[in-house]
Amino acid sequence: MPRRERTRCVSDRRRLFVVAVGGSLFLAGCKGDKEKDDPRVALAARVGPATTSGDTTTKFADDGQWVRPAKDFQGTRFSGLTEINNTNVQKLHVFGTFSLGTTRGVEAAPIVAGTTMYIVTPFPNFVYALDLTKEGMPTKWSYKPRPVNAAQGVACCDVVNRGLVVDAGKVIFNTLDGRTIALDAATGKELWETQLANINLGESVTMAPLVVKGKVFVGVSGGEFGVRGWLKAVDENSGKLAWTAYHTGPDKDVLIGPNFKPFYKMDQGKDLGVSSWPADQWKIGGAGVWGWITYDPELDLIYYGTANPGPWNPEMRPGDNKWSSTVFARHPDNGEAVWAYQLSPHDEHDYDGVNENILVDMDWKGTRRQLILRPERNGYFYVFDRKTGEVLSAEPFGFVNTTTGVDLKTGRLQYAPEKATRIGQVVRYSCPAAPGMKDWQPSAYSPRTGLVYIPHQNLCMDEEGLEANYIAGTPYVGTNVKMYAGPGGNRGFFDAWDPVGQHKVWSIKEDLPVWSGALVTAGDVAFYGTMDGWFKAVDARTGNPLWQFKTGSGIISQPMTYSYGGKQYIAVLSGVGGWSGAIVAGGLDARDSSAALGFVNAMKDLPQKSTKGGMLYVFAL
Repeated sequence: MPRRERTRCVSDRRRLFVVAVGGSLFLAGCKGDKEKDDPRVALAARVGPATTSGDTTTKFADDGQWVRPAKDFQGTRFSGLTEINNTNVQKLHVFGTFSLGTTRGVEAAPIVAGTTMYIVTPFPNFVYALDLTKEGMPTKWSYKPRPVNAAQGVACCDVVNRGLVVDAGKVIFNTLDGRTIALDAATGKELWETQLANINLGESVTMAPLVVKGKVFVGVSGGEFGVRGWLKAVDENSGKLAWTAYHTGPDKDVLIGPNFKPFYKMDQGKDLGVSSWPADQWKIGGAGVWGWITYDPELDLIYYGTANPGPWNPEMRPGDNKWSSTVFARHPDNGEAVWAYQLSPHDEHDYDGVNENILVDMDWKGTRRQLILRPERNGYFYVFDRKTGEVLSAEPFGFVNTTTGVDLKTGRLQYAPEKATRIGQVVRYSCPAAPGMKDWQPSAYSPRTGLVYIPHQNLCMDEEGLEANYIAGTPYVGTNVKMYAGPGGNRGFFDAWDPVGQHKVWSIKEDLPVWSGALVTAGDVAFYGTMDGWFKAVDARTGNPLWQFKTGSGIISQPMTYSYGGKQYIAVLSGVGGWSGAIVAGGLDARDSSAALGFVNAMKDLPQKSTKGGMLYVFAL
């Protein structure tokens, strides 16, 4: 493995550098000249040295491993490796492949710890350990958890799994039927297994866990089945439940106490998780957690977002419906909530709030701030102060007509009344559609460029509210949806966004939704995949295409990079599916415009562009 580089402050115009804190990257500042008026100079000064194409002189601490899907606790998906860069990436070739033996949607990231690569598949959630020391990467061991088949019936949007983590010699992952399992990383021997979810209530688990300070954090899926959402903490060594934070109900259940200090008045008050719902609706109100959790070791806070309220039909649940579609900051030791901010009160369009919270330290209007960068499903790119939950910016990063903006004084999202979902009335051309401007697929952030790389969709919808009756373990939606391409006719984008300048820097149109995650490296290369199977590399500064490779199936997973033996590799899993690719993975009828909660209508041509798959691809120079 390459040795860890020491970071240093560079002088003159190269005024910012990166320091390692708790094994993760943060930006720090150096004294130097004042920023010039040119916004390009200002951007470079805010986030790092002004470099030219191919310049990889600035060093970033990187141990060559990738032990969690987001790379670091802060969720940057940034690698400091530089062997593969924007001058030589076109020389990438296939180094090795591995068949997963499954053909449902593959959304996980390969994980590398030491000399081993670990992969978790979609249902039935097999785990494979591949030996990086031997030619062909043979299997060291495999583990088959044998989940309950009935769990597939309560997975609203394909039977996906978003990844595993390696920590303290353990491989830790979740199964669709709601178990969290720890294996010995060296042998694959099961160390413990804990049942957290109940499929009879419509609960399932698709998210990747996060391990912080000896606790494993796991959230529940199932808002479309009327679950009561929660996040649980499990002891890493024993598997015993440490605490549960619900996202509906009284404050004591939500772990809200005297230290809870939301920034905005709309989120202040007692037992809002009850009073903002009609009658006992909060008991079946959704608000699960199936996206991403990040961690700030300095503030000792975890950050995550909650999902949509149930049912989708907002007329059946008057009120703000707290704490659905909400960002929470909590102490990892006891789950105590420190602040919360509801992104989409009374969510009218299934916009959820599960997207990633990228933690960075940056200059904001002349002051150093600890920030959260968050491209949200409702179509706005949020910049938060992560100490307080104050929204510093919320600008649309695509076409939005369901809302008119975010009031920064009150924090409240402003809905467009003419786009409100109503029972018995079809409201047409609502943008973005239910999957949002960007769904679960994670963005990446580069401290070299100061840009966030956003894979997302460009979809609109027709929507009609319906009456919905709750029966435990069965769909509870109450909406008819028909999705289709948004303005311009393309269904996806891969964009670079300047969070401080609050604008798009460059944009790449894609025919299909960009449902894969993003990866960016210190070699100034950004990677992403397309649903018709292309794995692409573009220049992180300009967006210019540099390289592409056609895989055997659509890519909806999370690319990553690692080094072994002093050599850098890029890896990605190919296997179309998920909500966007359900028409292929689930063999759905293209004539049924309502299938997959309306997504099939937007993807009728996908079976002609991609086939089922399940394959690991590893690339090298």
